[in-house]
Amino acid sequence: MQNADTVLGILRERGRRELPCNELYRQMFNPQLYLVAYGRIYSNKGAMTPGATQETVDGMSLDKIGRIIDAMRHERYRFSPVKRVSIPKKNGKSRPLGLPTWTDKLVGEVMRLLLEAYYEPQFSDRSHGFRPRKVATPL
Repeated sequence: MQNADTVLGILRERGRRELPCNELYRQMFNPQLYLVAYGRIYSNKGAMTPGATQETVDGMSLDKIGRIIDAMRHERYRFSPVKRVSIPKKNGKSRPLGLPTWTDKLVGEVMRLLLEAYYEPQFSDRSHGFRPRKVATPL
């Protein structure tokens, strides 16, 4: 398997040149990408909050990554339903919040890494909504 930085760099270059992005699903089998994704989300406050299952970041291991990749490879991976809770707002009302399982968060982050690497170079520099290293400035 290729290094995660290499894979993401190739995707960025293909996106910059607007070349087709074939076999992207196959990149979901790269354990290095899961380690990068883990590094980005493990310190988040929600990492220790159980979702629909009691699974949290503290149960993470290379063996677990291997099981996720195996399920992906054999097209058996299914996202779990999200646990919905209401959290209080400052004005006294409440708002809904979805709590996915830790595995779903990790798989989602890997997907985000791959798609962001490909599409980010194609976006306008004037577009700032929810983009890395872009800050929307008030008009």
